[in-house]
Amino acid sequence: MSRGRGGSRPARGQPGGDAGRRTADGMGFGADALPRGGGVVTGIVSTSARRTTGARTVLGALTAAVLLLAGACSGGSHPKGADAPKPPHDTFIGYFSPEDRSTVGTGMIISLRFNRHITDRPAVERGITVTSVPALPVAGHWFGDERLDLRPADFWPAGTRITLSLRLRGVQGAPHTYGTQSKDVAFLVGRDQRSTVDAVEHTMTVVRGGHLLRVLPVTVGSPEHTTYNGVMVIFDKYRVTRMNGRTVGFGGEYDIPDVPHAMRLTTSGTFVHGNYWSPPGVFGEDNVSHGCIGLQDLKGGGEDTPAGWFYDNSLIGDAVRVVDSDDRVVDPDNGLGGWNLSWPQWLAGSALH
Repeated sequence: MSRGRGGSRPARGQPGGDAGRRTADGMGFGADALPRGGGVVTGIVSTSARRTTGARTVLGALTAAVLLLAGACSGGSHPKGADAPKPPHDTFIGYFSPEDRSTVGTGMIISLRFNRHITDRPAVERGITVTSVPALPVAGHWFGDERLDLRPADFWPAGTRITLSLRLRGVQGAPHTYGTQSKDVAFLVGRDQRSTVDAVEHTMTVVRGGHLLRVLPVTVGSPEHTTYNGVMVIFDKYRVTRMNGRTVGFGGEYDIPDVPHAMRLTTSGTFVHGNYWSPPGVFGEDNVSHGCIGLQDLKGGGEDTPAGWFYDNSLIGDAVRVVDSDDRVVDPDNGLGGWNLSWPQWLAGSALH
């Protein structure tokens, strides 16, 4: 395979959403935050298992749940002289990311995926709180009736300590459906690293704490398979993984069993990953991928390659922004793309605002 997007998104009209072009407001990528004309990139849970790229949801590698099955509780009277059957009911839980006691990047968005359709969103949202040190206002945004994401107005400050509190036990989320969780999840925000990929300049510029770390030559989506614009967040990492075009709508165009240093940016399949199959002269000069952001690498993954360096210096929760691509802005529910909504737009998706 001469070019691989590995996790490129499906062809237009396939899953991935179509919310139109949205601009980020207060997302922490101001014009003065990243130098143009250079390449900067940035970047927790890692797995080296071989997988097809379409097999995992946005929360697949980062989920954790405590199943506390509550006893049935009937509300009506019982027939005399008999043990009355309890009314039918079900339970729901929320699978959350990031993981408890993890360290994440400043672009991390807390995300919960529920295993049941939630019809009483206000009740469930009231049972979920996020506190931080330093204190920041945090609001939720619903993407359908099974997913709730939470974030502040801007990126988290480096060093922030965050606690996600789930108080859902006994909360009625839908008719005859009650929550079972009472749990606190604590995690730490690490250093502030952000990367900007310029599709025209073929560069990725990596900035940490406001200081330029490195400019890396890249190849992004070809004119036929362009890369999304906008802010995306790393939410999974694989030292080596399989990328099969059939899983993302490209038929048999490619099937690469050993793509190195792969970091997932969207549910639909956009990655930053190592590329050992393209000629070295492609990087920094031409866009040939199926939509992914490719960095020069060696077969098996080289430690001293651009891809190896970026992988080792990236955290889940690090933000990668793509500019000047001939594509629309990534949808806010495609991966952790919520930074592409302004704060007013984000608040409009809360059941409590």
